[in-house]
Amino acid sequence: MRIAIEAQRIFRQNKHGMDFVVLESVRCIQQLDKENEYFIFVAPGPDRCLESTDNVKIIELSCRGGYPVWEQYALPRAVRKVKADILHCTSNTAPVFCDIPLILTLHDIIFLEKKRGNNPSLYQKMGWYYRRLVVPAILNKCKKIITVSEFERKRIKETLSLPHHQIVSVYNGFSKHFKPVKQSRDITSSYVDSDSYLFFLGNTDPKKNTSRVLKAYSIYLKYSSRKLPLLIADLKEESVTDILKKEGIEDILSYLRFPGYIKNTDLPAVFSGAFAFLYPSLRESFGIPMLEAMACGTPVITSDISAIPEVAGDGAILVDPYKPEDIAEAVLSLEKDESLYHQRVKAGFDRTACFSWEKTADNLLSIYNEVFKNNRKQNK
Repeated sequence: MRIAIEAQRIFRQNKHGMDFVVLESVRCIQQLDKENEYFIFVAPGPDRCLESTDNVKIIELSCRGGYPVWEQYALPRAVRKVKADILHCTSNTAPVFCDIPLILTLHDIIFLEKKRGNNPSLYQKMGWYYRRLVVPAILNKCKKIITVSEFERKRIKETLSLPHHQIVSVYNGFSKHFKPVKQSRDITSSYVDSDSYLFFLGNTDPKKNTSRVLKAYSIYLKYSSRKLPLLIADLKEESVTDILKKEGIEDILSYLRFPGYIKNTDLPAVFSGAFAFLYPSLRESFGIPMLEAMACGTPVITSDISAIPEVAGDGAILVDPYKPEDIAEAVLSLEKDESLYHQRVKAGFDRTACFSWEKTADNLLSIYNEVFKNNRKQNK
């Protein structure tokens, strides 16, 4: 087979969830599959995190006009040139006009659901509208639609009225460099001025539940004897202070640390140094950061809704994300009960054994083979 894979954003410096999913999947495929030929299409960027090998060719596509033009114009032209048998688009959307058998990874359909609040990020707003426009136009062209959990597979199937055979769930993994770091302070000192802290990955998306996390933290400070600082990644100080003013909890500002984006290579140390990881999201199709924290030996406090319980299993403390007092109580329980804390660490380690990028890559190879064989039968 000649398989084209869209990986547009993996060379950018500040990568996020979907970028790592395709990057780690391709790295494993590069090691596992020496029989087929792969063409990985990327946009130019400073972080050359993947190199060509005999079975995997990296093709950089430069294109003015932003992501829509890159995907709708440059990508299908380049895929035709390499005479690919299959095109796998990995980030929710794909070319509307493309005559090559298409596989789509549709991570979620949050863009079709009712908004949970106003999102101040123009980039995220534009992405939301782009997906609402493109996804309905490409569904019938997809030979297979991949999503990342059974929860999301059922939602997509029911919402979009898709046939059962068209959509399949393939779990994500987590990277092997996520493991306990003994000398974590060497790295965490760049982000937080404390040996121990609570850690929260927030951004401007309402689903991340930032306002309730801050409310929960204000409750925690009232009852905790330790009063650990809260390290908040991916949020600027002005965004945080706006929320504090709105919620009337500006008095907690001195306990907060917000260094902005934290490099993926530093995250194992940041997780390892954290007393607990807060992940009470309102909506997730998977939740890789939970596994990363567990693999570093850090207890996870997360939500009891969406796909999170499916992925977290018994490895995390599940709470109602709409109740800040429940989030605060979970942190306080870990502080008060040392045996409970160690139980949660062990449960997290046990849970991570269920997930790996190798398993993800094996599942993808099976799907590629199925689509390729079915397409050959249809063309005979």
